[in-house]
Parts: sequence; C-alpha cells; structure tokens
Amino acid sequence: MRTVLVTGPGGAGRTTIAAATALAAARRGRRVLLLSADPLGDVLGTPAGSPEDPAPVRDGLWAARVDSGAHFRTETLAFQERAATALELLGARKLAGEELTELPGSEQSALLHALRRAASGDWDVLVVDLPPLRDALALLALPGQLRRYLRRLLPQERQAARALRPMMAQLAGIPMPAQWLYETAARWDAELAAVQSLIEDPATTLRLVAEPGPAAAEALRAARAGIALYGLRVDALVPNRILPGDAADPWLATLVAQQRKCLDEWHEGWPPGMPVHAVGHLGRDPRGLDDLALLDSAPEGAAGTPVEDPWPVEDRLAEENLLVWCLPLPGAVKSELALVRRDDELLLTVGPFRRIVPLPSALRRCSVTGAALTDGVLRVRFTPDPDLWPRGH
Repeated sequence: MRTVLVTGPGGAGRTTIAAATALAAARRGRRVLLLSADPLGDVLGTPAGSPEDPAPVRDGLWAARVDSGAHFRTETLAFQERAATALELLGARKLAGEELTELPGSEQSALLHALRRAASGDWDVLVVDLPPLRDALALLALPGQLRRYLRRLLPQERQAARALRPMMAQLAGIPMPAQWLYETAARWDAELAAVQSLIEDPATTLRLVAEPGPAAAEALRAARAGIALYGLRVDALVPNRILPGDAADPWLATLVAQQRKCLDEWHEGWPPGMPVHAVGHLGRDPRGLDDLALLDSAPEGAAGTPVEDPWPVEDRLAEENLLVWCLPLPGAVKSELALVRRDDELLLTVGPFRRIVPLPSALRRCSVTGAALTDGVLRVRFTPDPDLWPRGH
C-alpha cells in the first residue's frame, strides 16, 4: 500500500492538498482512503464517514474523519471493563460514558488507532491529513517512543514469572499486578508496532505543504532536521496558494515578489531531484471535487528507494584510531543540538525534536570523544575502548 502523509505549517491548506492528492490517485484508477481529523464535508462536497466505516466520495475514493472524542470514550470504557477487578479492589466507582470528556493527547491516540485500522484495509493508496508540521513529526515519532516505554516498564521477560504471582501475593499480603496489565501492554505494543511499521515502510512518504513566505521558510528549515532525525522520507514540497505573477496592484505585487523569492530559495536549498510542485491560488476557497481537480498537488509517483545506510559509520581506525558516526541533519544549527551517551544509546536533541537511538554494535565498545556539525551533518567521534575492543584492531 502506498501511503502519503500530508502536513505543513498551520494554515497552509494541507487538508485541501491532501484531498486533492487523494482525488488525483482515485482518478488514476486506485482504491484510495482519505483520512483526516478535520471536517471534510466542505472540501469534498460530501460528508466523510468514520475509520470503521469510510464514506464513498466517488469511484475509487473513500473518506473518513477521526473523531477523537468518540474514540476516547470507547477506549476508556473498554479499559475500565478490563480493569474491573483491580478497580474494585481500590474501591473505585465506574465512570459512565456520558460523563467522559476527552483529555489532552486523545487526538494523537485516535489518529494512531485510525492509522492502524487503515493499514489493515484493502487500499491501494492511503492519504493522511496530519496535524500541523511540528505536531505531525511528534505524532509520527510517538509509536516508537511508547513501545520503548512499555519495554522498560513492563519487560517481556517478567511475564514468565506470572505463575508465581498468586504465591507472592499471599506472602506479601498485597495484590500483585494482574494478568490483564500485561495483556493490555501486549495489545498496545501490537497496535503501536503496526503503526510504526506503516510509518517506516519504504512505500510511506511525507508531503510538505507550505504557503511561501518567511514564516513558512523558517518552519520548514527547523522541521528538516526533525524529518531526518526520525528517518522520514519526503516525496514532494508543495508551495500552495501561489499568486499570479502579473498583479498590477502594488500590495499584491509585493506579496508576489516575496513568494517568488521564497520559491527560488526552496528550489535551490532542497536536495536535487526533490519535486517542488507549486499549486496556484484559485482566487477562492476550494470547494468540491471540481475545484480539487484543479489542485493536483504532485504526480502520485513511487515512494522512492530509501538510502541503504542513512547514518553510516566512517572507519578511521588505521589513521586516527577513530570511528565517526555521520548523522545527516539538514537545517540543524549548533546552538539547538544536544547529545548524551547513555549505556548503548545516544540521546539526540535537535531543537524541539528528540530521539533516543541505539548505537551500532561496533560503537558500543567505544567512548565518545567529540562531535561537530558541518554542512548539515553531525559527526560523532568514537574511540575504541581497549578493554572491550578485539585484539588486532
């Protein structure tokens, strides 16, 4: 399945471009699902369904809206039922569905759940209208982060001792963690693994939508480092709402010049071969399929082949007794970088983005001796630990 994740700075028209992308794929004969947390009725001209029951829009195209409030109530009530025994021991009173109001974070949970459901569907193309850029990158990193927390807090190997828990409870005089806790953790891990697999699939790409201007340029600059940090692939940059170049009004002419300057910088600054597909301003808010057909955001194309080793290790043992880990972070600036070695992991922070990555096996037997950011590449230097490094190297 081909998956296109559409995001961009807030207010750039990403929902409209996502809908246009889905429509273009459907017109090419694909079975397409458009998934969004925002209302789609005005854009498509027809109401959207739910992730469980997407609504048909036209031949080959279905649409679903993620309702975070309904998802929160359903999941909370289901969890309450599974944890009924533990809650009764605590003397808790059950919550009724009508008194539940969604909490912060429920939007991300609902969207991840909808992605997991869509991943198991019979679709040729999945187009996902993500939140604004910074929130979208945090969302896409969330499955891996949550799975790491689950492994640390409820290790799989501890489940082997579950047969001893009744005896331990009698000896200690207190209830031990019930089996439902581990079963719930396993279910969460399986769902998160499915979403993580979708995000990391070579057929999944990010499509960036931005209205050219200084604010969008800065947002994209900061986001490029986060995109590289999380290992995401961008298939196109879509400058949206491009004004015609023959504006006679001085005020409009100034905006046109600003857009043209920003477009030139994007064409020069983004990697060679990266499509920069500009979409013109219709002079009105796009409404309905006829308007969307005028906004074909980019050729559907292929997802592209990922780089085999995006973070290579340079072997300088013979000359300098060093191994250098090269981490491409385009757009990163030195003042926003921080890294910490913790056991066999590297805690890497780039501006608002943070990722904990395992060290390659060779580097686990080395000590960090320095780091430098040059031309958008962070090079971390490692010196072999003589007590751990094999003799003869």
